[in-house]
Amino acid sequence: MSDSETDRSDTGVDDAVDEHADEPLSKGEVFEVLRNQRRRYVLQYLKQDSRPVELGDLTQQVAAWEYETTPDEVTPEQRKRVYTTLQQTHLPKMDESGILVFDSDEGIIRATDRTRDISIYLEIVPGHEFAWRELYLSLGAISSALVAALWLEIYPLTVLSDLTWAGVIAAIFTFTAAVHIYHERNMRLGHGDQPPELSYASDD
Repeated sequence: MSDSETDRSDTGVDDAVDEHADEPLSKGEVFEVLRNQRRRYVLQYLKQDSRPVELGDLTQQVAAWEYETTPDEVTPEQRKRVYTTLQQTHLPKMDESGILVFDSDEGIIRATDRTRDISIYLEIVPGHEFAWRELYLSLGAISSALVAALWLEIYPLTVLSDLTWAGVIAAIFTFTAAVHIYHERNMRLGHGDQPPELSYASDD
């Protein structure tokens, strides 16, 4: 590539970045990006290496994360599936929003200020999310049923005193809450080599 072509290419990249530089991402835009697993993986990869990256390298790592294997163990079929959706759908969509710059001709992806801005959300979005709300609801229902059974003096629950049962219920809720806090602190997207999935559905 000649110097003049390089200058034009660099200018095009700068223009694409500057176009969105002063425009904050809306909550809708943030959700639209983070709702998809592969787009989260793209952000994770760019977060780890802020330099321009090649589409091939990005594809290999995203496929490894998605299929829970190593980059060297990714099959051609797995790689092709990820490559196709990244090239045709996700990267152009993220480029349009200014979240990154995707040079489809060269197969190069560059981070922007918006990449760094939205990557912050990766730290606060729970990873492999367990259905904690359902668990707490179930515990509440069980506790209510237990209280009703004690009130009706149903055997063998009456073998233990009401105070003992209250202590058991309190201990269970305390233990569950402690596990929940530990889970949220340790299982976050962006921590470790294997980014976990978010709980809500995401399209390819």
